[in-house]
Amino acid sequence: MKTFNDLEFKPHPSGIGGIVSRIKFDNGYGASVVQGPHTYGGEDGLYELAVLNNNGDLIYDTPVTSDVEGYLNEDDVTKLLEQIQKL
Repeated sequence: MKTFNDLEFKPHPSGIGGIVSRIKFDNGYGASVVQGPHTYGGEDGLYELAVLNNNGDLIYDTPVTSDVEGYLNEDDVTKLLEQIQKL
C-alpha cells in the first residue's frame, strides 16, 4: 500500500505557491494531494486531497469521498490513499 511517504511533491504549477503530488494506483484510481495558501488547511501546514480517475481527472462519486477533502494531516492522507487503493 502506498502511503503519504510515497508522495513526491513538486511546486504547484499555478505559480501562486504551494506544493502538489499526484499518484496513480494499480486499480486505475489516483489522488492529488496539495498544500498551499489557497487550499483547505494549507496555511496551517495541512493537506487537501482529491480522488482522480484513470485519466487523471478529479472525480466526486466514489465511496471514499464526494468532494475534495481538506484539513488533513499526514496520517489522514495515508488513510484516504489506502481507501482509494481498495476501490
